[in-house]
Amino acid sequence: MPKVEIKQLTKIFGKRRKAALELVKQNVSKDEILKKTGSTVGVYDINLAINEGEIFVIMGLSGSGKSTLVRLLNRLSEPTAGQLMIDGQDITKLNKKELLDIRRRKMSMVFQNFALLPHRTILENTEFGLEIQGVPKAERQKRAEHALDNAKLLAFKDQYPDQLSGGMQQRVGLARALTNDPDILLMDEAFSALDPLVRREMQDELLDLQANVQKTIIFITHDLDEALRLGDRIAIMKDGKLMQVGTGEEILTNPENDYVKTFTEGVDRSKVLVAENIMIPALTTNVIVDGPTVALRRMQEKEVSGLVAVGRHLTFRGYLSADAAVRARKAQLPLRDVIVDMPVITPDTLISDILPIIYDATTPVAVVEDGRLRGVVIRGLVLEALADTDEEIKSSEAAPHVTEPIEREEMQDV
Repeated sequence: MPKVEIKQLTKIFGKRRKAALELVKQNVSKDEILKKTGSTVGVYDINLAINEGEIFVIMGLSGSGKSTLVRLLNRLSEPTAGQLMIDGQDITKLNKKELLDIRRRKMSMVFQNFALLPHRTILENTEFGLEIQGVPKAERQKRAEHALDNAKLLAFKDQYPDQLSGGMQQRVGLARALTNDPDILLMDEAFSALDPLVRREMQDELLDLQANVQKTIIFITHDLDEALRLGDRIAIMKDGKLMQVGTGEEILTNPENDYVKTFTEGVDRSKVLVAENIMIPALTTNVIVDGPTVALRRMQEKEVSGLVAVGRHLTFRGYLSADAAVRARKAQLPLRDVIVDMPVITPDTLISDILPIIYDATTPVAVVEDGRLRGVVIRGLVLEALADTDEEIKSSEAAPHVTEPIEREEMQDV
């Protein structure tokens, strides 16, 4: 069961909501609906399932409905129609007391403007939510200090918000949200007020934090690069409607409509795609079992000049060249004595980080996870993956005289 499930969720602002809904169903534009009814379409017919423990990013330009949607999730804004399920419970049916309990115990929110109380210390700000819940002082202080320690801010606990930088204040806001130990963390443009360098640092910290706490995070942003960097999945919105939901790779490589395609133009693919997206199976030799003659025969059959050396269960060992195999046969040496190192990356290595590794490499690059060989990356596939548009990819495929020599040359070493 999804952690959060949204069914036909709709929000219309204004008095003539029914008339506006009818026009929405007729695909009348948002601006035209406003002119005819005086009502504004916040979000319309949203259907989403958000899994426990994922960072789910909702993004779009100003007026797309993304911030309205996140405020519907905790009923800071009341929906016009639809259901909102959290752990199978429809919170649109809760009374004020039940809703307050959900807000205090199951979800927390981090705002763009930090929302810190200026007259309270950092520690007092962090424990504020627990104070409202009536948690005893000793316990709430202990929990708040633990959250500040995770945010690397414990040393600043007795200072006041105006004594901290913007990035540090936002980390306090994040620590305060996590002090309640919520299942769901809502983050509405949480980093957009920060300088680019600080913003990237906060993104890193959020990813590190998520690796430890595994919360369900719903993150709102207008920045596609931020969405691609943080999101396990991304929802793109326009005029209150969902345009596409998918992983960053799915959205970049298979946009569902012209809007998404235009929206994603200009994205640096090298900072999104990873080794796992472009790796190919490797030709291998088991250096525990195989001898030089077996390895050379395999190279001859496959018309290559080298093999990736592995042990049992594909444990990665290194690289065996044809010259090394010949030397081993003449000297009657085991293959493990003549293998050499080769560049190694993990499946989640960004293509932008692979480029400098593969540029000077004399062999393919091994993709290794938990000590086991997953595949190899070759230069030709890196170049193809960096094509900016589908047209460029198609043109490279239609011009084998450009790509084939690169790939054929490199394949000799696989």
